[in-house]
Amino acid sequence: MKDTTPPNQILWHTKPIKETLAILKTDTEMGLTTPEHKIRLEKYGRNELIETGGRTSWEILLDQFKNVMLLMLIVVAIISGVLDLVDLQNGGTTKGSIPFKDTIAIMSIVILNGVLGYFQESRAEKALAALKKMSSPKVKVIRDGQTKELDARNIVPGEIIFIEAGNQLAIDGQLIEAINLQIRESALTGEANSVTKSTEHESLSEDTPLGDRLNMVFTGTEVIQGRGKVVVTNTGMTTELGKIAAMLQSVESEPTPLQQRMTQLGNILVSGSLILVAIVVLFGTIQTGNFSRIRELLEVSLTMAVAVVPEGLPAVITVTLAIGTQRMVRRNALIRKLPAVETLGSVNTICSDKTGTLTQNKMVVQEVQTINNLFEVTGDGYIPEGDFMGDNNPIFVPDCQELNTLLMASVLCNDAILSQDEKTGEWKIIGDPTEGALLSLAGKGGLFQNELNPNWVRMGEFPFSSERKRMSVLCQNTRYIIDNFAAFYGSKEVTTSQTNGYSKYYLLFSKGSPELILERCKSSQWGDEQLPMTDEQKGKILQQNDQMASRGLRVLGFAYKLLDYLPSSTEEETTETEMIWLGLVGMLDAPRAEVKLAVAKCKSAGIRTVMITGDHQLTAMAIAQKLGIATDTDIVLTGKELSKLSQTDLEQEVDRVSIYARVSPEHKLRIVQALQKRGRFVAMTGDGVNDAPALKQADIGIAMGITGTDVSKEASDMVLLDDNFATIVAATEEGRVVYSNIRRFIKYILGSNIGEVLTIAAAPLLGLPSVPLTPLQILWMNLVTDGLPALALAVEPAEPDIMLQPPFSPKESIFARGLGSYMIRIGIIFAIITISLMIWSYNQGIDSANPNSWKTMVFTTLCLAQMGHAIAVRSHERLVFQMNPFSNPALLIAIIGTTILQLMLIYVPPLRSFFGTELLTFPQLLICLGCSSLMFVWVELEKLVIKFYQKYKR
Repeated sequence: MKDTTPPNQILWHTKPIKETLAILKTDTEMGLTTPEHKIRLEKYGRNELIETGGRTSWEILLDQFKNVMLLMLIVVAIISGVLDLVDLQNGGTTKGSIPFKDTIAIMSIVILNGVLGYFQESRAEKALAALKKMSSPKVKVIRDGQTKELDARNIVPGEIIFIEAGNQLAIDGQLIEAINLQIRESALTGEANSVTKSTEHESLSEDTPLGDRLNMVFTGTEVIQGRGKVVVTNTGMTTELGKIAAMLQSVESEPTPLQQRMTQLGNILVSGSLILVAIVVLFGTIQTGNFSRIRELLEVSLTMAVAVVPEGLPAVITVTLAIGTQRMVRRNALIRKLPAVETLGSVNTICSDKTGTLTQNKMVVQEVQTINNLFEVTGDGYIPEGDFMGDNNPIFVPDCQELNTLLMASVLCNDAILSQDEKTGEWKIIGDPTEGALLSLAGKGGLFQNELNPNWVRMGEFPFSSERKRMSVLCQNTRYIIDNFAAFYGSKEVTTSQTNGYSKYYLLFSKGSPELILERCKSSQWGDEQLPMTDEQKGKILQQNDQMASRGLRVLGFAYKLLDYLPSSTEEETTETEMIWLGLVGMLDAPRAEVKLAVAKCKSAGIRTVMITGDHQLTAMAIAQKLGIATDTDIVLTGKELSKLSQTDLEQEVDRVSIYARVSPEHKLRIVQALQKRGRFVAMTGDGVNDAPALKQADIGIAMGITGTDVSKEASDMVLLDDNFATIVAATEEGRVVYSNIRRFIKYILGSNIGEVLTIAAAPLLGLPSVPLTPLQILWMNLVTDGLPALALAVEPAEPDIMLQPPFSPKESIFARGLGSYMIRIGIIFAIITISLMIWSYNQGIDSANPNSWKTMVFTTLCLAQMGHAIAVRSHERLVFQMNPFSNPALLIAIIGTTILQLMLIYVPPLRSFFGTELLTFPQLLICLGCSSLMFVWVELEKLVIKFYQKYKR
């Protein structure tokens, strides 16, 4: 029956190759004809990834000015400009020698804030661009019966192509032929080991994971070895890589908690300001009984609008986040998007890859099991230093012949190279990581390549293949054979004349699948003897193999054999028989030493760790138990099981499952979405192309700096420079510090802003002839006298218990946990102090030579009061004398510098003229200092009252 399913919906790995060729109407020798190619090119389109439209640079810039606080400032600037224009037309200005200075100053702040926001958001996502780079420019194709090298963009389903070592594939296809074909699919599946492809697996089950589809090849992967012939099944957006691109573009970016809180803050401040403006205008009009003071009330309203907006806050937050990124870089975490710095403080779930993040990405031998001894192996990474522990005691390897021979086999039956970097001293592997682990193991027993190999000549080998599942080498070392196998001649005494006879002997060393090696063994190594092996012993070895595998170890079996001839390369089946069993070697991509402590730190901080890996479930469980992520009673959810769950069912499971094994890209995305649906704030790690959609979906996407692809890095918010899970925990701690400091300077800035607004509003209601502050003076306060100390508060050291507290809810209001009530309370105290001074100083100055000095006194008192407030607000519990005054030297510098600048506005004539201040006498300045210090006293008294209340409550 003809399959009429569209090619992009057919599960090609389930089809025999003949059926695939029939569905695609193609021929393995002729390929497609040129006319047929044109028809299909028009039908399927070019073989390229299609990008959906995003915001242009202009749209991003314009979006910045939709912020409600900036909109209000723009309106204030326009009205202020209109009033100045009216004054100019009437022949003068009421605001000094420079017209429009308030308008210019306000618009400068608006533009500055808009530009800052633009640069934060304008980093267009380059993940799709990075995906596009993964396409190969040229492909060998059979077209019209001839082999041609053509542009990959024009390849269509049904083409017959050739692939070989070094090719980066630009299509998805099914294998027609495969000769020793190995493909690295790590960018797509996340698994580091290359995959051996074969045409033997003609039709696989529908739910076969991507990494196990051995009859298929995929776009974005690389041919490591061998060659093949492929029929193209999918191109462009219908490839597996294209599906990832589609998922990546379908993930919508949500505002970060900080952005949501700033929006909430702006809405509340503007709403409150408009209500207060309405009250002032209404009562001012009622008070006079007519509209004669409308100009004055309008100016009061403009001044209040400027006062309520914390103009310096966006810049302070941006600089604070930037400082946070610098601190994180020093802890090996590179922040790509500034808001992610603060967002990290809200993380309560970390979904982490296993390989390289939780583990060392280095295979390390854990156990060696000979015929009658079990040895636990100590050591770290590839460093050839460690002990073989037998019965909890280190043993001397040369005294144990069976172990010594196994280690020798580990070195000789090996194609990797273990070397130490001369500059860094780091031990590195060139070649297969599994073979590298064996070289490190032998080194711990005193057997090294550079010492062993010169005495052994490799005469031949039977290479590893996926069918054989073993590798054997034929070596010759006459002296070793004489010393260990002279008994074969019936005498241990060997004369010089007999030596030449021994040169005809060879040793075969073999390693591979324990079951396959064992079935080819006839005897085993007991000490320095070779004894016949019983079926009972073989059964025990298989049981030991199963036990090691159940602990998540990758197990290899070793054997050897003495030969009196040199077999040919085709005689492996007859040669690899009647061997001598040496033992089992169990290895593991060992956990990083520091990760267990980091996981424990996460638990104490209320953060849950979830392992998501493409590895097998036994290995995943073994690592998770060692790190404290899971216990032996926890369940592991595999990719197959996950595929059968609906999204609703998965949402019910995610809080119970801490380990996911053999997962696909779609699974990772679904897991993140399910956790978010349950209200979790998720950080997700990844390194492959397959991880990009999940990284973008996560609240914090974390890419690997060493092993990560460009695609994963571009989709992420943060890059781990050392690929280490412990770095995520360190970055989370920094995120909490940043958020705490942001809350600290917000309550510092907005407390004074509320005081300013109340003071300005009180002036007309108290019958004063004009407002005490001009818009320019308020901008000075908000940007300089508030801004500089606020920046210094941004580098306040962390509280000692910051990682002993649960994460902050990402949905909590910016005013939560008492911040809102503190701001209102402090704003009212600011207003009471300043209004009292304003009334007193106004009445005192009516008959003086400088009747407007009361305005400058109000201005100065507000500014200096903030200095004392900055010192006191460093801690909400500890009194100033309980803190180290020099633990934040930046704050001391900011306070001294700001105080000097404020005095310059009073005593430097050009500045005094520009800012509209009056010269204060020394007694007047002392009065300002005395009144401003009351703010500091109040905050410290509040702390004492709170402490007393908490103590009394207990």
